[in-house]
Amino acid sequence: MANITKISPLAPAHFPQLPVIAGVRFATAAAGVKYQGRTDVMLAVLDSGTTVAGTFTRSATRSAPVLDCQAKIGGASDGPAAILVNSGNSNAFTGHYGQTSVAALTQSVSNITGVSTDRVFTSSTGVIGEPLLHDRIIAQLEDLNGALSTESVEAAAHAIMTTDTFAKGASAQVEINGKTVSIAGIAKGSGMIAPDMATMLVYIFTDAKVDQTSLQQSVSGLTDTTFNCITVDSDTSTSDTLLVCATGASGADASGNAAFTQALNEVMLDLAQQVVRDGEGATKFVEIRVTGAASDADAKVHGLAIANSPLVKTAIAGEDANWGRVVMAIGKSGAAADRDLLSISFGDILVAEKGWVSPSYSEDEAAEYMKAQDLVIAVDLGLGAGSSTVWTCDLTHGYIEINADYRS
Repeated sequence: MANITKISPLAPAHFPQLPVIAGVRFATAAAGVKYQGRTDVMLAVLDSGTTVAGTFTRSATRSAPVLDCQAKIGGASDGPAAILVNSGNSNAFTGHYGQTSVAALTQSVSNITGVSTDRVFTSSTGVIGEPLLHDRIIAQLEDLNGALSTESVEAAAHAIMTTDTFAKGASAQVEINGKTVSIAGIAKGSGMIAPDMATMLVYIFTDAKVDQTSLQQSVSGLTDTTFNCITVDSDTSTSDTLLVCATGASGADASGNAAFTQALNEVMLDLAQQVVRDGEGATKFVEIRVTGAASDADAKVHGLAIANSPLVKTAIAGEDANWGRVVMAIGKSGAAADRDLLSISFGDILVAEKGWVSPSYSEDEAAEYMKAQDLVIAVDLGLGAGSSTVWTCDLTHGYIEINADYRS
């Protein structure tokens, strides 16, 4: 596996200061799941009454932890809950061994924390196809339980990383009925990123009181316009997990509250875009805006066709204003398009309009624009009112270096 030492040039300057979320505590440990001396396990324990919602990969080869979490979402919320995460091994494509590991871990967490096994959610990320050495994790649980702290969220963000070059966090606050509600989230993700959802583990916590049905509706809807609108390499993971937990400690009821939903959207979008900014080998962050499509669904198909095109992505890496590759990607997407109605812009530079090069287009201006780290490619199809925005990064030799020896 490649040794990732250089932080992405698109990384934030520092890990953000996240608010303490009453009702949840964190602890981390180095269990030696894959590497010795590397923090690779995170335990979070949540107070009684916490509601939990989630969305997951739709891969046909999803992992044992994903299947277990999916079976538990929507269950009773009266008791405490726990989340146990390990990096280094995804516990995927491991047959009955995977189920055995999940059962052993959930039972051990239950024994030590007092949380019912039905409320213990596990996640694993890392190499596919190797049995998880769960005994190494179990050996750390007593110490993890004893070290739980409301102040350890940044350490938790580091513990869940694999090929990530920086820990990812985001937060928001909103007033509801005179009470301040806080939301804080952490995520991991860098490669094997494409809907649905991406090689991501995402954990978001709020002190709002939200009933499980309302929380699940919000999370499912917001996932479609955040985590399901990013791509690094068009590959969908076996392990994607997003859990949103509402402890209710603030006493503010946010069920169906529009302001809360907007704040949750901000946190989810921030984390999703950080994943793209940490795309393996990435040097450019690219926003692709598609308008004028026959439908929103068509717009998203076009946007992802552009975002996933190796030819588009390598042109961006080379700072080449090759708009012909954008035309190619639109044409191959399978969604409705009309060559003679198409317009394309790079930032504020109109490149093509009505199916032809714009008379005002300047190759020199476009080439200069492509040197920026943050780029916008806008496409108008001229067919209707459908629109969508997706986010991606460039494709560089660094991606090959990271993935060519991931197992070895």
